[in-house]
Amino acid sequence: MKYDILVLGSGPGGYVAAIRAAQLGKKVAVVERAEIGGICLNWGCIPTKALLKSAQVFNYASHAADYGVNIKGEITPDLPAMVARSRGVADGMSKGVQYLFKKNKIDLISGFGKVKPDKMIEVTDAAGKTQDYAAGHIIIATGARSKELPNLPQDGKKIIGYRQALTLEKMPKSMVVVGSGAIGSEFAYFFNSLGVQVTLVEFLPNVVPLEDEEVSKQLARSFKKAKMKVMLDSSVEKVDTSGKVCKVSIKTKKGMVEVEADVVLSAVGISTNLEGIGLEDTGIKTEKGKVVVDDFYQTNIPGYYAIGDIVHGPALAHTASHEGITCVEKIAGLDAEPVDYGNIPACTYTSPEVASVGMTEKAAKEAGYEIKVGKFPFTASGKASAAGKKEGFVKVIFDAKYGEWLGCHMIGENVTEMIAEVVVARKLETTGHEIIHAIHPHPTMSEAIMEAVAAAYGEVIHL
Repeated sequence: MKYDILVLGSGPGGYVAAIRAAQLGKKVAVVERAEIGGICLNWGCIPTKALLKSAQVFNYASHAADYGVNIKGEITPDLPAMVARSRGVADGMSKGVQYLFKKNKIDLISGFGKVKPDKMIEVTDAAGKTQDYAAGHIIIATGARSKELPNLPQDGKKIIGYRQALTLEKMPKSMVVVGSGAIGSEFAYFFNSLGVQVTLVEFLPNVVPLEDEEVSKQLARSFKKAKMKVMLDSSVEKVDTSGKVCKVSIKTKKGMVEVEADVVLSAVGISTNLEGIGLEDTGIKTEKGKVVVDDFYQTNIPGYYAIGDIVHGPALAHTASHEGITCVEKIAGLDAEPVDYGNIPACTYTSPEVASVGMTEKAAKEAGYEIKVGKFPFTASGKASAAGKKEGFVKVIFDAKYGEWLGCHMIGENVTEMIAEVVVARKLETTGHEIIHAIHPHPTMSEAIMEAVAAAYGEVIHL
């Protein structure tokens, strides 16, 4: 059977590419070996946010008296119920993608796919039977998985990855989380919120190390305020799992420290899923564990494309989706625009939340810009005070010479919902004064963006 476009992988890159291709009149099929929707819908973005919502509700209930609400009786977290809800949310989203496939007349081919020469994919089903499928164009979107370190071999019980963390059957009393990127920080916040004694270990000098330094320091303060132990400039050297608890040996600037924990969660990054998918047989070039592509995701072999976590760029679901759309529109002959990797937002769903886009202050200075920096704390926000969520701030960075909006960095309640304003403004090359004179509703958290921009230009009212 021959298709116009065959997509290998149904994650947020693959399924979005397939749907856009179908909208453009192409005959499309998707090859998937596991759940529809990939890691994001089933084991990443969606189920983690469901768990984090449960933690938020538990925290609100625990502090209801702060809002003048009296709740009688003990308030306790029910981890199995939280997990069950999380899995239900993920399952519903996966079924939603299946519906979209049917709506757009996209064929789903179940099995492990391997690319072959002459624009073919060999699919091996669960019974071991193989069948070849041909296409005019093949898009590889196989994604990534949790990285395993040699000194942190995951056994699924005492040393776990994100999959096991999403489906724990009982609450541990203590946990060491290794790595403070988005995944590590979110899980650390979740379990800490439910009463688990969490130690967060980060090799670099700051938590969420890709964020602006001021944001990182604020999140670390918030974690410590919530009685989480944060160890920076530290690395886990080994874990002894022979006893009832894990004995975790941690190297710090002051020497070795041993921490005992029921569970160790490894959240040190991701590894691309490139093994066994036929890249070598097809001649597709890779570099440092990533597929080499051009601005429109074509590999060195005509007719073969790659998107998402397996190509260079931020390993984010929305990045993969945009790459998939761009790739397909170019294949279809549209006037596609290359992805602007300098304007991709990043979000971390801790409490407080973290959101950012563009350059950090340090990066802007290192690039040689003369900058204007504006900052507005949520302590000065009426909405934040009313909500009882005054932690954090909005920070903006402008090029002093030409007025370009170089970056924005937020930490606070609901900032992941606010960052899109900045992405759109930067896309449209909006000036600072256009933001200042665009009326923001009051009282809202989003007013802080306008106030921060006004602060950069010496016009802030509420500071």
